[in-house]
Amino acid sequence: METGCWLLGGEFEDSVFEERRERRTGPLTSYRAKLCEPQWFYEETGSSDDVEALTIQKFKGDLAYRRQEYQKALQEYSSISEKLPSTNFAMKRDVQEGQARCLVHLGRHEEALEIATNLENKATNTDHLTTVLYLQFAICSSLQNLEKTIFCLQKLISLHPFNPWNWGRLGEAYLNLEPVLAALLASSQKQNSFTSSDKAIKSSCPHSGKDCLLCFPEMLPESSALSVETSSGNNQKNEKALKNIQNCMAEERAAVLLETQMKACASFIRTRLLLQLAQSQQTSFALERNLKTQQEIEAKMKGFSFKEDTLLLIAEIFVIHLREAYCPFRR
Repeated sequence: METGCWLLGGEFEDSVFEERRERRTGPLTSYRAKLCEPQWFYEETGSSDDVEALTIQKFKGDLAYRRQEYQKALQEYSSISEKLPSTNFAMKRDVQEGQARCLVHLGRHEEALEIATNLENKATNTDHLTTVLYLQFAICSSLQNLEKTIFCLQKLISLHPFNPWNWGRLGEAYLNLEPVLAALLASSQKQNSFTSSDKAIKSSCPHSGKDCLLCFPEMLPESSALSVETSSGNNQKNEKALKNIQNCMAEERAAVLLETQMKACASFIRTRLLLQLAQSQQTSFALERNLKTQQEIEAKMKGFSFKEDTLLLIAEIFVIHLREAYCPFRR
């Protein structure tokens, strides 16, 4: 090796040349393992360690929740939340999540959503945010708020785009949204048609009193009778306008339902592709669940009115996207 050449990584640590400290010989301290029997935390009367005491109380709340004693569990969690120091972030998150889940089972969804929103704002990493979004998804599902449920799933998918189960849940949510939208659009169409027909009737009637519909030409003055005769010619125009409104609303309703079906269909296609990608790496019950879900998706796809060419086109687009995502340097 030439003079002045330095080998990278060839330097020694100073600790190599230091003298080792002599180990002190003495009696070994005894160690007694703690044996925890089932429900051992009920036998613990007290502890000098505040953290351990709060942990024991949390275990009691967890057991009450498991036994579906939600009011009792909520009391335990609430008591812990008041005593927890502000620096114990991990237990505070767990306790607040427990409070929210208890509130859901007790029918107090707004309070649960408030806690979940607070947790989302304080989330510091992807894992925390994922846990909070699953909590929000559970709350919105229990509340049967499809709009917020879909929004939660969309946020989860943006965090974990290759999770097939969230895509499947999103497809189910869009399927459940379809009859709700149909009912809302139908009621809106009915209300608007009544409003339009009322306007047509009022415009054709010369009197605005409550007995307007009971007036006949022979019972009215000559000027009123003349106005009724002239206004009767406008009824046809009003009917045409009413039909045009109804046709436009029917087209709008069909377009909205078609878009919802398309979103559900695309979500299921994405789910199936992701399951097929994971299939080669799965065995036992995981593979069984995978194949069963693919069969269920195939059955649901038959319920859509899309042509086979349309479904193949959607699948091809998703395949290209997945290839680019898995192999970004291969084009």
